[in-house]
Amino acid sequence: MTSDAVLITDLNITVYTIPTSSPEADGTIEWNSTSMILVELEAGGKKGIGYTYANVAAAQVIHNTLKALVVGKDVMQLPAITAAMIRAVRNNGACGIAMMAVSAVDNALWDLKSKVLDLPLALLLGMVKNEMLIYGSGGFTSYEEVELQSQLSNWVTGGIRYVKMKIGQHPEQDIERIKCARSAIGKNTGLFVDANGAYTAKQSVEMAHQFAAYNVSWFEEPVPSDSLEGLHFIRDHMPPAVSIAAGEYGYNLPYFKTMLDAGAVDIMQGDATRCGGISGFLKAGFLCEAYQLPYSSHCAPAIHLHASLALPAFYIAEYFYDHVRIEEMFFDGVAKPVNGVLTPDLTKPGLGLTLKEADAAKYKV
Repeated sequence: MTSDAVLITDLNITVYTIPTSSPEADGTIEWNSTSMILVELEAGGKKGIGYTYANVAAAQVIHNTLKALVVGKDVMQLPAITAAMIRAVRNNGACGIAMMAVSAVDNALWDLKSKVLDLPLALLLGMVKNEMLIYGSGGFTSYEEVELQSQLSNWVTGGIRYVKMKIGQHPEQDIERIKCARSAIGKNTGLFVDANGAYTAKQSVEMAHQFAAYNVSWFEEPVPSDSLEGLHFIRDHMPPAVSIAAGEYGYNLPYFKTMLDAGAVDIMQGDATRCGGISGFLKAGFLCEAYQLPYSSHCAPAIHLHASLALPAFYIAEYFYDHVRIEEMFFDGVAKPVNGVLTPDLTKPGLGLTLKEADAAKYKV
């Protein structure tokens, strides 16, 4: 331990469950609430926050397994702390709930380290760009046409240039819903679709050629993302203007490399609330740079903003309706879209977020 070590003195965990504004569904599941696992770390008179969107079981992993590996350690040795956490969850599988727990803590470590150094995270990491392009994401299959059109058109009116909608729950209705969406957003807005693995491979190809009439340019998880052969087949048979996106269920670096080696995607997605936090998110982003493929963040835009600016391969971020709603309710300092991009406040250290404790308390589990 060096003389300038900054020791972590405490780790607190809070679980919140937030009802959705209305029932929501995608191509394969339905839900009516979202849970956030919030981690607060203290060191050097500063407090860092990080979180994941996960089952309450992630909080138990943090409390029972990870906390002892973090408290008392030097926050400046962040890579060593995260590596120790990943080793500790080995027997539970370095994926799923265990890695979501690691991710929440790693995110808090980066926020804390930046605050101890009194730097915004983007400057600590080093910036290659100044703003993060976003796409509005929602358009749930549970929405009636009026609600679908209202949500998508509101994003466009607000300056967002790309929007994404869910498909696949009722495939026979998808073309009509896409037609409805296109009429609401006009011809100049990029239209993305996400099937959440609801289609078969050949069905995906057939549908994509029909989507082309409405200028759909992004087809996310047409089949389950574990079906690398299926994704590769679909990618090989897409209209040239349609990109295949997947990767949001990647929990470790080998997952992303395997997907890239399989030629399964045109655009790789990563999620810092799942893939080992900002540490894992950055590694996956540099891997995309090596493969010369664009990289996109999945959900949780407030977590991804600063890290995305450090990645040459980064393309676009998901501005997901549920998470935007929660992050704006829970935190001061959340960046607002301007002309379809998010820009960090470089006058604030860390992620630039401050918990609104009173507002969040009503959702505490």
